[in-house]
Amino acid sequence: MEWVYLILAVILETIGTTCMKMSNGFTRLFPIVGTFLAYGLCFAFLAIALKKIPVSVAYAIWGATGIIIVSAIGILVFKESVSALKILSLLFIILGVIGMNLSGVSH
Repeated sequence: MEWVYLILAVILETIGTTCMKMSNGFTRLFPIVGTFLAYGLCFAFLAIALKKIPVSVAYAIWGATGIIIVSAIGILVFKESVSALKILSLLFIILGVIGMNLSGVSH
C-alpha cells in the first residue's frame, strides 16, 4: 500500500507544480489554491509512504518521476523547448533512480 501512497504523492506533486505555473506568479486565485492543496496532500501521502519505504529510494522515485512528468507537461502543454540534451538529461535522471533501487537498499 505504501507504493500507492508514493504514486499519489507523485501525481499530486505534478498537479501542484502545474498549478504553480498556471498561477502566473501567484496572481490567479484558483491555481494558487490548487498549488497549496495539491502540495499539502502530496506531502501527507509522501510521509505515509516513508513509513515503509527507505527515504533515499522514495525521494529518488518521487523527485525523478515528478521531474519527468513535469518536463513532459512543460513540453506538451506549455510548449517549452525540447532538445537532445534535455532528453539525455532526463534519461540520466531515470538511470540514477534505477541505480538507487539497485544499490542494495532493501525495501
